[in-house]
Amino acid sequence: MAYRLLRVEVDETPLAEEHPCDYVARLALAKARTGAQALGRKKPAPVLGADTAVAVKDTILGKPHDREEGLAMLARLSGCEHQVLSAVALATPAQIAVKVQESRVRFRKLTPAECAAYWETGESWDKAGGYGIQGRAAAFIAELHGSYSGVMGLPLFETAELFREFGLSS
Repeated sequence: MAYRLLRVEVDETPLAEEHPCDYVARLALAKARTGAQALGRKKPAPVLGADTAVAVKDTILGKPHDREEGLAMLARLSGCEHQVLSAVALATPAQIAVKVQESRVRFRKLTPAECAAYWETGESWDKAGGYGIQGRAAAFIAELHGSYSGVMGLPLFETAELFREFGLSS
């Protein structure tokens, strides 16, 4: 199946009192809907939308806006367990559905120097919680319970399930 990337604009601001699971599901659905609308009726095709959030005790850690915020996020994750929630939505002209995958990740204790050195790699930008498991931050992870691909940002098991449910080949 051929694919192409559709860049869509979706407001990623969490709603007041919004639970992290609801947040990622809402954003994945919005991205899939917006992508489907962008294609229009002339060229309908299945559209995937996805979103990932890092949460500590139901507090969503988004993407860091600057060095100070990035270092604060890494310090907050240091030595503790957090949730990584990844949602994937599939939209066709006939239907739309979403699945959410939850992983638990525990960082080892990090030193301020390690956090600063990691920030300087540039990997923190555009990453929920200020880190990417697929890069140097993998060395920070003492435990992972869940889905590696979900922590990266696209839960492949759930994506394949949606394709099967929609009668599409993955």
